[in-house]
Amino acid sequence: MMLDFLLRKFDENKNNEAIIWENRSYNYAWLLERIAYWKHVLKTNEINPGTVAILEADFSPNSIALFLSLIDQNCIIVPLTSSVEAKKQEFIDIAQGEVRFIIKRDDYVETSKIPNCADHGYYKKLRGLNHPGLVLFSSGSTGKSKAALHDLAKLLEKFKIPRYSLRTITFLLFDHIGGVNTMFYTLANAGCLITVQDRSPDEVVRAVEKYKVELLPTSPTFINLIILSEAYKRYDLSSLKTITYGTEPMPESTLKKIHEILPNVQLQQTYGLSELGILRSKSKDSDSLWVKIGGEGYETKIVDGILWIRAESAMLGYLNAPSPFDKEGWFNTGDVVELDGDYFRILGRKSEIINVGGEKVYPVEIESLIRTMEGVEDITVKGEANPIMGQIVMAEVKLSTNESVSEFRRRMFTFCKNKIPNYKIPQKVLIVSANTHGERFKKIRRG
Repeated sequence: MMLDFLLRKFDENKNNEAIIWENRSYNYAWLLERIAYWKHVLKTNEINPGTVAILEADFSPNSIALFLSLIDQNCIIVPLTSSVEAKKQEFIDIAQGEVRFIIKRDDYVETSKIPNCADHGYYKKLRGLNHPGLVLFSSGSTGKSKAALHDLAKLLEKFKIPRYSLRTITFLLFDHIGGVNTMFYTLANAGCLITVQDRSPDEVVRAVEKYKVELLPTSPTFINLIILSEAYKRYDLSSLKTITYGTEPMPESTLKKIHEILPNVQLQQTYGLSELGILRSKSKDSDSLWVKIGGEGYETKIVDGILWIRAESAMLGYLNAPSPFDKEGWFNTGDVVELDGDYFRILGRKSEIINVGGEKVYPVEIESLIRTMEGVEDITVKGEANPIMGQIVMAEVKLSTNESVSEFRRRMFTFCKNKIPNYKIPQKVLIVSANTHGERFKKIRRG
């Protein structure tokens, strides 16, 4: 059975903490019993192998147990969180959901059947293999959200290799490839999943102290929020061994600052995509943006400065878009990279590069510099169409000062002069009061 390797691990560690939720602890014996309970419920309600199950939840004891039970039943799981509330019905329709589980804040589960017939060709292929599936929707930050269908048998394969057992915060969302990876990695190694209902810097850092968290998987944007809030000064973070970061390029200034604040914590860059899964990675140093990526089951190459990946764990395809793979199975990530021996440096998405009169500008480089200015809390840089230059650099800036746009703009020009060429300095500046990131703590660069 697909879950046998996990269930054996759970059985060997029955008395160990598996989940902490709402200040309550659940051990692996409880998780085994709950999986058995949900397996019985699924069979009693004739939720058969191949059924497309919508799972509306965040991390909780029941959501985790139900997720694993659906895998054991060889169902096709479509996790959805409140971060996609406005698009839920659209996503359910695209996925052709046949049964719906809604897990409430008190962990109570509502179940209902949906009058759909999930007959997509990829579903038929998965059912023919008698394998469980996973549908993940992209954020749609650069266009329409795409529904990636994975064969969970392939995604689970890498977790059969024993790794470190860690107490880990479930920061990345339940319907994100990083969140799913966090769950499987932690459980496969008999670690403990510490859930957070509020993903604010203070609540996350408080949980690190209270539950002796060892691993925090997060994003560069959230790391910057921890720095700005100074939450690290208010709590004991001595248990923390590793912070992993991904989902977007890391500004060098942010990496240097968090390394200075937490010199004993290993900072590790990760790399993954909804279409391919999460690759093994190893940063050159804690304060370095150079990273090795790949590992068993992954191949990489660079074509015209763009990273391409071929993966054994790649998705079957999109449910609502043409296949993005070439004839040999390679996937164009769209990420512009530099190469130094075995190490990559990710400069940014090709689609986000700003072309100023033929000169390339990478947003993260400008953000990294301007963020070091006094009074700058947050900044997002992107391109804006211009009839003469093609594009100009524009910046949305959140300030802790009371400066006007013109006052800040003058100070910014003085600060940037002699540090970067003039064409890279933002020509248009907007001062904003809201954060410039979404619920997934990732920069929003839509024009």
